[in-house]
Amino acid sequence: MTHASMTHASTWILIADAARARVVRKPVHPSDARQIPLETVFEASADPRALREIMADRPGRSFASTGARRSAMEYHSDPVREQTRGFAASLLKTLETRFTAGDFEELIICAPPRMLSALREAMPEELETAVSSEVAKDFTKLSEIELHEVLDRLAGVPE
Repeated sequence: MTHASMTHASTWILIADAARARVVRKPVHPSDARQIPLETVFEASADPRALREIMADRPGRSFASTGARRSAMEYHSDPVREQTRGFAASLLKTLETRFTAGDFEELIICAPPRMLSALREAMPEELETAVSSEVAKDFTKLSEIELHEVLDRLAGVPE
């Protein structure tokens, strides 16, 4: 079955930051737009314990090549960025599986700039065709009512 042959278009909205994500289904009819709560398709969160453990394990100190001086070593990578990239890749894998299964046709992504960048970097080609818009803002902390208002504006639903 191709995506175009589905009986009704379905739009999912990914609302994410570097540590948590929620995918909601866009209401099909404007009259459903104020339905509370929004229909959550799935939620995910990064493992915060893993990052704390990485950061708690300080890089250490090393001796200079000459003399007895010691200096602090730096991390070879940015642990926060690596965790963000891993979380983004995990989300995209789930979304790609669901898109391939025909669960949705269109995807709107709402995420702060760093997470949006990580999502873009890891975006599978097939899933990229479903992305209709991106909003570089963090909506994860909004109340349900505030989220409805934002999503209404994104969808062009009259108030």
